[in-house]
Amino acid sequence: MLKLISRRRHHHHLPPIISISRQLTQSHFEDDPPFSPILKPPKPQNQEPQKPKQDASKNKPQNNFPVKSDLPFDFRYSYSEINPSVEPIGYRETPKFSPFGPGRLDRKWTGTAAPSQQAVDMAGVEEQRSAILGEPLSEEEVLELVERYRHSDCSRQINLGKGGVTHNMIDDIHNHWKKAEAVRIKCLGVPTLDMDNVCFHLEDKSGGKIIYRQINILLLYRGRNYNPRNRPIIPLMLWKPYPPIYPKLIKNVADGLTFEETKEMRNRGLNSPPVMKLTRNGVYVNVIEKVREAFETEEVLRIDCAHVGMSDCKRIAVKLMDLVPCVPILYKDEQIIIWRGKKTM
Repeated sequence: MLKLISRRRHHHHLPPIISISRQLTQSHFEDDPPFSPILKPPKPQNQEPQKPKQDASKNKPQNNFPVKSDLPFDFRYSYSEINPSVEPIGYRETPKFSPFGPGRLDRKWTGTAAPSQQAVDMAGVEEQRSAILGEPLSEEEVLELVERYRHSDCSRQINLGKGGVTHNMIDDIHNHWKKAEAVRIKCLGVPTLDMDNVCFHLEDKSGGKIIYRQINILLLYRGRNYNPRNRPIIPLMLWKPYPPIYPKLIKNVADGLTFEETKEMRNRGLNSPPVMKLTRNGVYVNVIEKVREAFETEEVLRIDCAHVGMSDCKRIAVKLMDLVPCVPILYKDEQIIIWRGKKTM
């Protein structure tokens, strides 16, 4: 009882400000009570009848598959890092699974490539490319393009990694050529061991022209008469295909040596200081030249590839074997041991 009385006393002695606010809110709700229905404006009498909505699916362009491309080369995942002359000995997935998707390409996937189905007139292809390139650029025009696109903050840049010149990269180049005369290409990793090979495949597969080359930076020019509306049809790969199984690179006994000599060469290479240290996704432009110079005085070399990765180690060894040339005799703990081979007098 005492609590009720105290509450009533407190209610009768409200401050004047609170009582005024209550009076205002009560008067406001009396004029326009809450949750009152909103009157809709009347519809105009002379209103045109609404047209039935058309089906949006009819206006969408229909995808016509399979796609037919007139590009004069066999489609591969990588053009610069896969040697078509080396045949695989097995596949990690059935060749029936085309990375272009089922029924999306008029070419048959063989497991490593999608060969062209028609004969290619290389003379006509070269004539068409020279017509697109037009007259050679003058020195002033080259300097202007280089100054515009060579800087690291250029928005028209493509990064070229360990996959090298891939098939989908060709489509990226043509997409940049819609609004830019040249594309800046930054090369990193294993492909930088052979930059001549990278430049050749970029020009051959895209139809452009390399106008600037500085260590691992390239500028690819589209041509004077390039028209984006007439760009070639490039079907895209929907996923990266599993790499096939190739023959073993390192043999138990190196060619030209006995088993004991091979074992002794491997131990000598492991105990020797490294001729160089390679980093992951680095620039390996000068590696071939340094290895050739080192082979003038040494018979066995060790290349330290710590943190590079075993897959990249194997790729580097294959490049060294072809370009130096030399004989890889051991992979161990991300170390590559190479032998210069027997010198022919």
